[in-house]
Amino acid sequence: MGKIKIQKKDIWIDMTPMSDVMTLLLCFFMLTSTFLQPEPIQVNTPSSVSEVKVPENDVLNILVGNDGKIFIGTENKNNMNAMLQTIADKFGLSFNSAQLKNFSQESMVGAPISALGDYLSLEKEQMAEAIKTLGIPTDSIDGGMSEFQEWVKAAREANPDMTIAIKCDAKTPYKVVKTMMSELQDMNENRYRLITNLKQGEE
Repeated sequence: MGKIKIQKKDIWIDMTPMSDVMTLLLCFFMLTSTFLQPEPIQVNTPSSVSEVKVPENDVLNILVGNDGKIFIGTENKNNMNAMLQTIADKFGLSFNSAQLKNFSQESMVGAPISALGDYLSLEKEQMAEAIKTLGIPTDSIDGGMSEFQEWVKAAREANPDMTIAIKCDAKTPYKVVKTMMSELQDMNENRYRLITNLKQGEE
């Protein structure tokens, strides 16, 4: 007896609804995601058991490396530009369009005021390398406020409701941290957040 041949049929699945769903999901995540700004240096924060989260908006970030270099900035570009304008007016600085463009692309300030113009005149790749060797000084200017305090003051003028968040490396010298916090206290800035890693289990 001959074998019965079963007629094969091609199975066609319409993938159009699937591609529509994937496109909508992709757009959703792109619009709702918060992109992290690149930091001048890599900081390994110490661990803690605190779960208090830092606000996502209106935050003045203070970054301190393991070598004591201090950087300051905020994700709000309007506030950053206002801070630069305040510093420029006080210290008699002027910047060309190229320097202002470079500054607008930076997430943090990390150069002494005296070297700020030269720093902003560098190419993008050179700026990324140069900022690692600079940092904002905490030494007082002519017996008055330090450059660090001047930037914090300029940030407060740009946005009085800004939250201060300090992110230090686990190996940052205690002397640097103490000096920085003392200068904040001298400005009556007694409330700030310390950014740490959440301790996982027994460490």
